[in-house]
Amino acid sequence: MKFSTVCTATALALALLASPPALAEAQEDSPKAEAQSNGPALWKVADEDTTIYLFGTVHALPADIEWYDEEIAAALAASDTLVTEIRMDSASEREMQQAAMEKSVLPQGTTLRSLLNPEQTAAYESALAELSLPPVAFDRFEPWMAGLTLTMLPLMKEGISPDTGVEKVLLRKAGDKPQDALETAEFQLNIFDTLPQDKQVAFLMEAVEGMDEAKETLDAMIAEWVEGDADALAELMNEGLDDPEIAEALLYDRNANWAEWIVTRLDAPGTVFVAVGAGHLAGNKSVQDQLAKREIEVQRVR
Repeated sequence: MKFSTVCTATALALALLASPPALAEAQEDSPKAEAQSNGPALWKVADEDTTIYLFGTVHALPADIEWYDEEIAAALAASDTLVTEIRMDSASEREMQQAAMEKSVLPQGTTLRSLLNPEQTAAYESALAELSLPPVAFDRFEPWMAGLTLTMLPLMKEGISPDTGVEKVLLRKAGDKPQDALETAEFQLNIFDTLPQDKQVAFLMEAVEGMDEAKETLDAMIAEWVEGDADALAELMNEGLDDPEIAEALLYDRNANWAEWIVTRLDAPGTVFVAVGAGHLAGNKSVQDQLAKREIEVQRVR
């Protein structure tokens, strides 16, 4: 499992590390670079009385990436509801942070570093030192929690904020528009909390080993995303998913669940804008693949 997958697999890290609203407002008002292409990919599923837009997101972005254009604005404006992976309003994020703290605390007498071998401990402590954190920083927490945190902190140190991530921008643009979610925070937390300990440690060490390349990896993903090259983006995001258990938990099972949600939602009239991690909307066993198995046509509208 590569750092790119750890970094983009869920919206969980984004919600857990959400920065204050004042920072988001300052970043949104700052100058932005114009996209150099037609922009990120957008799909739709439709029948006679229902339209469901599918938009792949990048959960954390630099403030100078301009992607919200007239086409996306029109699709969002035409939609009755904005749907994200999990609810991301302030109250939901506070609840998630509290639940994550409760789930991720190790039993009394056990520390995170006691679960690592000497080589892993040395690499882990070195990574913390790079972030100016003491070795004891996450000793109370299970490896998955430290791993999620270490996916985002290096990016935030580079000035890349979750509050300029696609979902947060869409939520602000949607204003009072009704919001819904494909999953609960509890579900996403349990994806990680129920991983066997050895896989949690592997997850953490992937984050540690990928720290130095985090910005470069994200830049590469953003370039493909802005270009609208969904297949190349999916390859970058999902590379290294050679552990079947993790691949099923993070991507494939969820893609199948979301396809079922879409099929069910087609039974109700209206227009919906669904925004989920871009790695779910291209590549093998994507949401589109799952819909095709159910004989549901997906049209790319740009």
